[in-house]
Amino acid sequence: EELWYDRAAESWNEALPVGNGRLGAMVFGRTGLERIQLNEDSVWYGGPMDRVNPSAKENLGRVRELIRAGRITEAEKVLAVAFSGNPENMRLYQSLGDLYIDFGHEDVTSYRRSLSLSDAVAEVSYKSGDVCYTREVLSSAPGQVMAIRLTSSKPVLSFSCRLDRGRFVDKVSDYGRDGLILQGNGGEGGIRFAVALRCAAKGGRLSVIGRTLVVEATEEAVLYLDAETTFYNGGKYLDVLDERLEKAISAGFGKIKREHIADYKSLYERIRLSLWTSDKPLSTDKHLKALDKGLVELYFNFGRYLLISSSREGTLPANLQGIWNESMEPRWDSKFTININTEMNYWPSEVCGLGECHLPLFDHLRRMLPNGRRTAREMYGMRGAVAHHNTDIWGDSAPQDIWIPGSYWVLGGAWLCTHIWTHYSYTEDIAFLSSLFPVMEEYVLFLEDFVTEEDGYLILCPSVSPENSYILPDGTAGSVCSGAAMDGEIMRDLLKGYLKAAEVLGIENDVTRNARVMLPRLTPVMIGKHGQIMEWGKDYEEKEPGHRHMSHLYALYPASDITPEDTPELARAAEVTLSRRLENGGAYTGWSAAWVVALYASLGKGNDAEKALLKLFANSTAPNLFDTHPISSPPGYVFQIDGNLGAVAGICRMLVKTHGDTIVLLPALPDSWDEGSLEGAHLPGSVIVSFHWDKDYVYIDEIVSKGGMREFRCANDSLSLKCPESSFRPGVRLCRHLTSVKHGAIMSSVTISRTV
Repeated sequence: EELWYDRAAESWNEALPVGNGRLGAMVFGRTGLERIQLNEDSVWYGGPMDRVNPSAKENLGRVRELIRAGRITEAEKVLAVAFSGNPENMRLYQSLGDLYIDFGHEDVTSYRRSLSLSDAVAEVSYKSGDVCYTREVLSSAPGQVMAIRLTSSKPVLSFSCRLDRGRFVDKVSDYGRDGLILQGNGGEGGIRFAVALRCAAKGGRLSVIGRTLVVEATEEAVLYLDAETTFYNGGKYLDVLDERLEKAISAGFGKIKREHIADYKSLYERIRLSLWTSDKPLSTDKHLKALDKGLVELYFNFGRYLLISSSREGTLPANLQGIWNESMEPRWDSKFTININTEMNYWPSEVCGLGECHLPLFDHLRRMLPNGRRTAREMYGMRGAVAHHNTDIWGDSAPQDIWIPGSYWVLGGAWLCTHIWTHYSYTEDIAFLSSLFPVMEEYVLFLEDFVTEEDGYLILCPSVSPENSYILPDGTAGSVCSGAAMDGEIMRDLLKGYLKAAEVLGIENDVTRNARVMLPRLTPVMIGKHGQIMEWGKDYEEKEPGHRHMSHLYALYPASDITPEDTPELARAAEVTLSRRLENGGAYTGWSAAWVVALYASLGKGNDAEKALLKLFANSTAPNLFDTHPISSPPGYVFQIDGNLGAVAGICRMLVKTHGDTIVLLPALPDSWDEGSLEGAHLPGSVIVSFHWDKDYVYIDEIVSKGGMREFRCANDSLSLKCPESSFRPGVRLCRHLTSVKHGAIMSSVTISRTV
């Protein structure tokens, strides 16, 4: 379970990521001048701002009238001036800087560079002359430091280190006799930060000369690195930095590594996928060319590694690039884009047993709430809270950019709130639900105020279908509308979760009563003239038939209001929608392809889901397996983590899903995945299932229920399990034709018909 290469990284998209949720690095593995690019998740430019445009409130009615009159161009002009944030842009995430280590080794042999996904340790090894050199890099969550162990087979290891951040730095200086410290700030009113490096060497000579740490003639040296900021530690951030590095040096590399691996494995080993491939072990770049089943397993494991490494309890949530960003002005500011990307980052968290990694998203929802309330009140004159299609470290909720297809969409916070019920449905954590229910209620309250009635339905106006545009009958292009399909789908999902949460918590108030009345009055999912799911309230033609967003299929996935079992006509229309998108060039970004994987899996179309997955590998995957998004200027691509994480969720959806109280095994298995196993898949209701399959049957290895008395019906009801015990364990083999099990039965290797 590793990524490995026989050469050093030539570019950032070939380097290997390490991270502890907060502190990250990209390891290039160079033998001459090594570059380790650094990140800390709270190093953002600028402080909090009040960007709300008060002109929106007095122009809301006018915009709605123009939209209803079909005067779309005029409505969009008003939106651009009256609704855009002031200033129009939020804050941006920045690189922490670089650690350069100069070894001077140019002519090397036996080179190998790797990233262990099972241990979360990056390694480099090679020979220079008759000396063997090794390098280990890890970022420890328990120790909250990065540790780099350098060794040589003879006491000739010599190198120099420096910390660099170009022009974006206050100063670099010595840090005692064995280290360096770089200090900087995020602009006026922004976050102050420092990154420090200390070295512990066995023998040899160690000195600090100017801005350079020099180590000479040793056989082992360990570099300990940490970064601290005022965002987490206030004015004590330098004291925290001192304490953490002193503690790390006292512990030593061996202890830090052991604790790091044990902590990481406690998360990583909760689920395991095997496709029982006979493919020969290949270097990662060769796997990527082969597009084999071994790559599917590797990508699945790498995605989980990225989530664990970029989102840990107490950190910020994973942004557009997780925590790994080399730029001071990254594309889309490397913010939290909340009209699909941030949500997709967390799709695999629960099914993969990584509920703890989901928690930073909920902390950020709390951080957004004061701004969301102010934006709702001052921008729209309404109660509750609202967030548009982006947010930043400060929880900004005003519109971002002046961009009609995306900026004025009001459901970003509402979509994030659907994750609250999702997390509870898997964990059944009452304390969690109770603490987040007030946040969910604020976004419901805003929707109760913002909706208007049209043709007998409650709709949102103005709205958009992110980030798409349509063609009016007169040929005019438009984006803003009333009642986009996704509006009703997200609102329905949120209100259902909110009302279930209220029932669990025993809450009944005016908001719940209004939500109960509002729910059946939302616009239903409708089918258009091409047999497709309609994307807007009217059956417009699309300006981009191959658009990357699949917004109007939200009801299929991540929601489940469209299913082949319950709504076959809508399921067929969803398949038509996907076909039309793909025939016109859709899914040309990694995250879009990942969404298509999950959508086809939800339709039970395994071979189509596999095609989308292979398309993601072939067209949207960098040499280090980072998901990519194309850019036009300069031509090329940039990393976005959403495709990596969305694909993991899509693969899980191909292999197991729930439908009501039913567990469906292998709902969308491709023909080529003829053997395999999935161990530890987490399902709603605190259920964990492990199973394996061959060409004909699927075998349940274990079902563990932490929720007490439950009933499970697996694979088209061919087997019912009803048992008050907490788990089903090995002991008795039951015949395939048995259709029910009495209370208390002990069972293993139960075979049921494969679902196709």
